[in-house]
Amino acid sequence: MKQFLRLIFLIPCFAFTQVDATSYVCPPCNHPCDTITYEQPGVCPHCGMTLVEKNQEVSGDKKITVCFYLYDGVEVLDFAGPMEVFSYAGFKVITVAKTKAPLLSQGILKITPDYSIKDAPQTDIFAVFGGSDEVAANDPEVISWIKSRDRATKSYFSVCTGAFILGKAGLLDQLTVTTFHKSITNLQNAVPKAKVLQHVRYVDNGRVITTAGISAGIDGALHLVAKLRGKAAAEAVAKQIEYDKYVPEQGMDLSHQQGQQISR
Repeated sequence: MKQFLRLIFLIPCFAFTQVDATSYVCPPCNHPCDTITYEQPGVCPHCGMTLVEKNQEVSGDKKITVCFYLYDGVEVLDFAGPMEVFSYAGFKVITVAKTKAPLLSQGILKITPDYSIKDAPQTDIFAVFGGSDEVAANDPEVISWIKSRDRATKSYFSVCTGAFILGKAGLLDQLTVTTFHKSITNLQNAVPKAKVLQHVRYVDNGRVITTAGISAGIDGALHLVAKLRGKAAAEAVAKQIEYDKYVPEQGMDLSHQQGQQISR
């Protein structure tokens, strides 16, 4: 009888243990593996990202959002490379242009923006890219729009000559930055209050990250993923897109000096 009573008292404990068992999931990466639950910690066998506790993933911060500002003549790889990186990292990417009319990237790729500057939602990160950057940099309405969003924007990211757009908006003053290798002198003349470096893949000032030309945008994007999601997440993304050129921390990170970080 005593053993029977003991068993009755222990049943709720077993039930509680079963309900409270820890499970693990893949961080959001916009792929089918987002829906799979695992009993043990480790890495996702499908995308390679480090698994997190399910309750941590559910109660964590909202998904990081990135605004890709595009225009006629934007360089394809400038934006497509970082878009691939951010997408696999689980960031939400939206495309914005001055209007919703289709635009041409390098006269080849037709793009229909998600939003115009009239109705684009606020995002955590604002990204601009090179190509025919003067289309945006010399447009007072676009520059005014960028400035109007500054207070709510946590971070800026530029690839190649997209830095000229940020410079025109007054966002590079007093910072160390970089751009496409053939435009170093021109950017220094355009933004005399900035220190423009050559021979560096990216420069992270904390709130503003600028990268060198074209493929360097992938390195800068992976650096930003490592900053926000951890080094393992960035390495998993690099592996997923088969980018064997990725070398963590190969750029210049001045963010600790600036004391400005994006909250995770």
